Amino acid sequence: MPAKQTVHLPVAAQPSVDTLVDLTRTAEELGYDHAWLPETWGRDAVTSLTAMALGTDEIGLGPSIVNVYSRSPALIGQTAATLQEVSDGRFRVGIGPSGPAVIQGWHGEAFDRPLRRTRETIDIVRKVLSGETVNYDGDCFTLGGFRLRCDPPETPPPIDAAGMGPKSVELAGRFADGWHATLFTPDGMEDRLDDLRRGVDLGDRDEDDVEVTLSLTCCALDDGERARTLARQHAAFYIGGMGTYYRDSLARQGYEDVAYDISTAWGNGDKERATELVNDDLLDHLSAAGTPERAREEFEKFADIDGVDSVAVGSPRGATVEEARETMRALAP
Repeated sequence: MPAKQTVHLPVAAQPSVDTLVDLTRTAEELGYDHAWLPETWGRDAVTSLTAMALGTDEIGLGPSIVNVYSRSPALIGQTAATLQEVSDGRFRVGIGPSGPAVIQGWHGEAFDRPLRRTRETIDIVRKVLSGETVNYDGDCFTLGGFRLRCDPPETPPPIDAAGMGPKSVELAGRFADGWHATLFTPDGMEDRLDDLRRGVDLGDRDEDDVEVTLSLTCCALDDGERARTLARQHAAFYIGGMGTYYRDSLARQGYEDVAYDISTAWGNGDKERATELVNDDLLDHLSAAGTPERAREEFEKFADIDGVDSVAVGSPRGATVEEARETMRALAP
């Protein structure tokens, strides 16, 4: 079955919440299956997703990731139950540990035991969504007596886990309802899908019960060179400017030298050099960018990966709202 097409809304802060709602409406009109909103440094995901739910009718909604440090598992469960109600059953929650640069630098929390914390968060959120009283004695969390004081969702929203390393992807396969992948080459995805399948086997589960979503940087513009420049800048920022986890993930995918060179250049303040190091070959292995025809051709390489259920069309952080919309139209299902 061909991969579904979804939308990963721009990570850069948008002019207004209405902008996010409008982009989601556009995605709905174009036939995209789901709209994902990452919680990064812009507006919080919960308020934005509420507005998106109220402003649309059919498209699925959810955060591609909310981190498991800045909210308690019980609060994530409450939030998922509420957004499932507000969206009339269209919600899907994505969680993950993020990384030290975000958790320690932005939230002031210790980045401690990320895999165990993610596993226990999945357990607790499921218990909260069941409507049962939550008594939980884990290594990271101990809860007693918590229960929703409203009706639990008739259909609990699925819980996806984001991750890039072998063990985090194995965890998603073993315990979550889906895996969110970001900044992967086709070969890199194949390797991590092996880890996912190992987790599925360890959990004695069916692979069809774990939905794989690949978030892909896309930019399809009549000005193909601008599209590729935006995608190149985006890749350099994530590899060089977002701590070590994207750098290390790319290194595991066979690009160790260039990953560290990009990180070093960015860390030394030479963003132009870091961007130049994302050569055409690497760019084509991490994104679908160029003219609409070229972007569509590159997009299909990722959509054809066996084991990928959904490819999310994401925009580079430097793209304008209209460029994001133009890309969505060019790559629409």
